[in-house]
Amino acid sequence: MTAASSEARQPLLVTIDGPAGVGKSSVARALAKRLGAAFLDTGAMYRAAAALALEAGVDLNDGDAVARLLQEADLRFDFAKDPPELLAHGRSVTHRLRDPDVSQAVSPVSALPQVRQVLVALQRKIASQQRRLVSEGRDQGSIVFPQADVKIYLDATAAERARRRAAQLRSAGRDVDVEAVEAAIRQRDQRDTTRPVGPLIKPPDAVVLDTTGLRFEETIDQLEAIVRRQQAGRRT
Repeated sequence: MTAASSEARQPLLVTIDGPAGVGKSSVARALAKRLGAAFLDTGAMYRAAAALALEAGVDLNDGDAVARLLQEADLRFDFAKDPPELLAHGRSVTHRLRDPDVSQAVSPVSALPQVRQVLVALQRKIASQQRRLVSEGRDQGSIVFPQADVKIYLDATAAERARRRAAQLRSAGRDVDVEAVEAAIRQRDQRDTTRPVGPLIKPPDAVVLDTTGLRFEETIDQLEAIVRRQQAGRRT
C-alpha cells in the first residue's frame, strides 16, 4: 500500500470557517476532492430550511414551525452526486437554493435557535457517517466540530471579497457598483460577528489563511499543504 493510499484511508475531519463572500464553498469542495473526502455545505442546509418555510407559508420568525418542517423533511445529502445533491422529502431542492426569495429568507431563518439546533445535530450525524469530511460554515470549528482534526479560517479583505462578488455578478450579465457591494459585505460582517445565535467565530486553534490576492488554485494548494502538515504533525 502506498503512503498516499494509506493516508486516504485515515479518518479526517476538516472545518473551514470564514466571512461571507470569501469563497468557502468553492474551495471546500475542491479541497475535499483532493483529499478524497466528502464535502458538507452547511450553508445549503440553512437555505433549504428557508426554502421549506417559504413553500409551507410559515412565519420565517417562527422557530418551532421551521424546525418542525426540517424534521419532517428528512433533509439529507446524496454524496454519490458531484457536487452532492441536497434532498428534502426525497426530492432534490438544490435548484431552489439560490433563488432570490430564498436568499432573502435565509438570514432570519438561520438566526433561529430551534433551526440551528436541528441542523447542528444533523451536521454531526452526517459527519459520523463519513470517514473523511470537509465541512464549511461560520461556526464549524468552534461550535459544531470542536474536535476537528484540522481547523482553517479562510479570510480576505472586504475589498477583495467585493471584487470577487462583482466579477461573479458581471459574468451573469448584471451591472454592479463595487463600492455598494463592499458596503453590503461590511454590513454582513458586522451582523454575522455580533448576532446572538450562530455568530461567525474564528476558532483559537484554527490556521488562518488570508486569500487576498491569491488565485483559486493557489488557495487550494495552500489549504492542502495546511492539512498535510497538520496530519504529519499528528503522526510524529
